[in-house]
Amino acid sequence: MAHIVIVGAGIGGLSMAYEMRERCRPGDRVTVICDGDTFHFVPSNPWLAVNWRTREDIEFPLAPYLARRQIGFIACGARQVHPADDAVELRDGRRIGYDVLVLATGARSAFDEIEGLGPGHYTESVCHIEHAAQAGRRWEAFVKDPGPIAVGAVQGASCFGPAYEFAFIMDTDLRRRKMRHRVPMTFITPEPHVGHLGLGGVGDSKGLLEAAMQDRQVRWITNAWVERIEAGKIHVAQLDGQGRARQRHEVPFRYGMMLPAFRGIDAVAGVEGLSNAEGFVLIDRYQRNPTFRNVYAVGVCADIPPVAPTVVPTGAPKTGYMIESMVTAAAANIRAVLDGGEPYLKPAWNAICLADFGDSGAAAVALPQMPPRNVSWFKQGKWVHLAKVAFEKYFIRKMKKGTTEPLYEKYVLSALGITKLTE
Repeated sequence: MAHIVIVGAGIGGLSMAYEMRERCRPGDRVTVICDGDTFHFVPSNPWLAVNWRTREDIEFPLAPYLARRQIGFIACGARQVHPADDAVELRDGRRIGYDVLVLATGARSAFDEIEGLGPGHYTESVCHIEHAAQAGRRWEAFVKDPGPIAVGAVQGASCFGPAYEFAFIMDTDLRRRKMRHRVPMTFITPEPHVGHLGLGGVGDSKGLLEAAMQDRQVRWITNAWVERIEAGKIHVAQLDGQGRARQRHEVPFRYGMMLPAFRGIDAVAGVEGLSNAEGFVLIDRYQRNPTFRNVYAVGVCADIPPVAPTVVPTGAPKTGYMIESMVTAAAANIRAVLDGGEPYLKPAWNAICLADFGDSGAAAVALPQMPPRNVSWFKQGKWVHLAKVAFEKYFIRKMKKGTTEPLYEKYVLSALGITKLTE
């Protein structure tokens, strides 16, 4: 019988554990390895960063819920993956053997690529719950002594939705406090235009997001290359179409949140045949590594090329729906191989996203993610805010129950009125 090891327990890893347990043969074992002992709902991090949520609202312990599904759990991070030996080396020195390995590690924030970037320096982040919690503490100090805000993403970033969300959520929070007039805000992004989103734009995302920023008096800088960050100031070169600096900006801030670029975690980075130069796991269309064919990858750690080149580097986002579809495909293909067959199911690399704006929101649908597309639209309204709030509670409740339902497909597509996806 087979031992299936899953490294990571975020949206991809926990979903993979539940679905793999459901698809396993009698006698197969599933073990989750994670560098922490809790799950947290990453899409809620922007709310945590303005203290609209507490950690207890969006976080729960993994062990009891995995145990109910007869899934092994090791709360110790991976130091190194050894795919040639079918083993994972843990930080405490143990080696865990496997027959099938699923990497769902997420990615590492590359704060070190830019001087002064990140929670250890001058800017905040909402990529991880620890960073968002720190951002929330600093937000409370900021509103007592407000000033300019700088928000956005740096070169190489791939998930732009949370940057837009956080800008508008901060705006909403400040207006509720009746102090927005005291806080000039600048949005800094490597995107070639507002609303590019790492997807080349979706529907009228450019026009609608520019209008939303104008309505909320948010200044923006696109094609932005962040050169360095110092206390109270971000140095930005705005590039032209040939990649030359056409203008330089010194953006003042008292509170800053800049999303970083991602790269693969150390445990997989540098393993020839397993990962690329940035440490992301190489996969085929079945989520399987081409070199080590008993290794699969799902979620942010999987290598997906950008939708199209941009003057300032940007990556392709991996939305919840896409991750969910990766999980379903990987679990089905692993079972097929265990039964002596071949992988057969390809994930639907579609982008479907609900973005909260504090008192409104926007929904983006790109089917498929890579253009040309069958469906490409972007809609705004208070209904999106309400839908995302409800989805947060729905998702966390279902994950505690160990569901194997496709939650994004069941809930989000229903909220958007989409009944069928065409790749």
